Amino acid sequence: MAYMFCLKTAILILCLSTIPAISQQSDPVIRINQLGYLPNLTKVAVFGTFSETKSAYFELISSETDKTILRKAIGRNFGSYGPFLESYRLDFSNISEPGTYYLQVGGVRSPEFRVSKDVYNGTADFALQYMRQQRCGFNPYLNDSCHTTDGYTVYGPMEDHSFVDVTGGWHDASDYLQYSSTSANATYHLLAAYRDFPEAFGDQHLSNGLDGENNLPDVLDEARWGLEWLLKMHPREDWMFNQIADDRDHSGYRLPTRDSVNYGYEPGIGRPVYFVSGKPQGLGKYQNRATGTSSIAGKFASALELGSELFREEMSFAKLLEKRSKSAYAFGQENPGVTQIAPNKAPYFYEEDNWTDDMELGAVGVFRVTKDSFYLDQALKYASVEKVIPWMGNNTARHYQWYPFHNFNHYELAKILEGKHKREVINYLKAGIEKVWQKAKTNAFYRGIPFIWCSNNLTTSFAIQCHQYRELTDDETFRELEQACFDWLFGFNPWGTSMVVGLPGKGHTPVSPHTSFTVLHDYPVKGGLVDGPVYGSIYGNLIGIKLIDPDEYALFQSDLAVYHDDPGDYSTNEPTMDGTASLIYLLAAMETKSK
Repeated sequence: MAYMFCLKTAILILCLSTIPAISQQSDPVIRINQLGYLPNLTKVAVFGTFSETKSAYFELISSETDKTILRKAIGRNFGSYGPFLESYRLDFSNISEPGTYYLQVGGVRSPEFRVSKDVYNGTADFALQYMRQQRCGFNPYLNDSCHTTDGYTVYGPMEDHSFVDVTGGWHDASDYLQYSSTSANATYHLLAAYRDFPEAFGDQHLSNGLDGENNLPDVLDEARWGLEWLLKMHPREDWMFNQIADDRDHSGYRLPTRDSVNYGYEPGIGRPVYFVSGKPQGLGKYQNRATGTSSIAGKFASALELGSELFREEMSFAKLLEKRSKSAYAFGQENPGVTQIAPNKAPYFYEEDNWTDDMELGAVGVFRVTKDSFYLDQALKYASVEKVIPWMGNNTARHYQWYPFHNFNHYELAKILEGKHKREVINYLKAGIEKVWQKAKTNAFYRGIPFIWCSNNLTTSFAIQCHQYRELTDDETFRELEQACFDWLFGFNPWGTSMVVGLPGKGHTPVSPHTSFTVLHDYPVKGGLVDGPVYGSIYGNLIGIKLIDPDEYALFQSDLAVYHDDPGDYSTNEPTMDGTASLIYLLAAMETKSK
């Protein structure tokens, strides 16, 4: 993630902390899910005003006939939220007839939207476009290769600056750093998306990402790209690497195929590859606070194991994945604690502080392969340590402090348990959801997710947890909350914009993301999930943010949260690879639900 400073300038500039004032003369707005709504599920919009409203009713009107289909009281005033003085939930869930509609409150009209079974069709495959664009090594979007000489080792038991072949994988965000933690998590989400929702994916690309068919769903092509890189990053039982490059990468806009950053050695030697030592690292002014190896090793173990299941017909590949899954888990057991990414010249890094969730998921995976009850006992032990991801119910957290934002650990464990233990683990999922619900139920958007960096990633992850809890229990209690999180990502938010580049095609989506592809060449980064809104206090204290264009959302900014569709705002408008991979799982779930 290019979170160090705006790449357009080498000067560190403190960003403005003043949030534009809201004019009391601004017109009310209606916020909807621009993708549309499924006929038989929750359908809600939000009516937000900047002054007291005199409207008592809302109408649902057919766009095709201009006939009013529903007239209903606007209901409870949830009060102020962000820029709005008043806010109301407009619930039209009882309308199931397919069609194109709009909502109206007094003279205020919403954008048109569809109610149909097919509103989410093809969306998961659409988001895969961004994953292919993020490929390192051969990049099918550019039809060219990058970083083919990676890399030279640091912090390892081998001599420093030894060559190790780690070309491949994905760039983490709009910079070109690569992290095993986010890549393993992304790989797991892609594999699980196919395992759980295979009918959501098609075959329109070859294994190298170019157009064509290879009798393998594109999501598995992408997951294999991740698996092969993870094997390079864990090339033998006692070797594991966590990171390629560091924040010296943040030196200006350029395409990955023209990356000429100098890491202190002669050109062409490659980039630094950080060994997982379990100790603090940082080659420059700043260091992380690493304490062990478990957080990263558990992620390796779970992704490699699930890969071995889904690629079992390729016997030699599956066996290698299984072998490395076991060795990764053992690597994590040897040195309990967290591995964090290594900073260099700026104080920002992924500050992961939890690891038992990763080892729980890794233990579940190794148990599925070995059927050895030792690993199941280990998984149960780890599950009891972190029952609820600590960000849930809290207002803030450090950057990537509790990662993954949602882990498959409790869900996968509950699927193989029975009786008392199964109920206990399911209750862990429920407890986290309830913590968020206590905050969400007080506002019209049902928003209980903190506006920390990558809030859209948290939103996506939380929606997945709600979905998985419901799958395990058939409990519909949190259905509206789950839907509200999904809707938020596609326009059901104060800014009225989708947070996914290019989705829906005719909707209001990010057009100026913080990425070299767009800034330099106006290349679209379709399917990428941008970071999302942050607290005004966070935005006001980040280094190096400088908006390039006038703020089209000025009326909707507030001390609560800001979002800018501007290349200068790396904190809210940068797409991320791991967030997009999580979104692919969620979109696949929604598409499958529609069928």
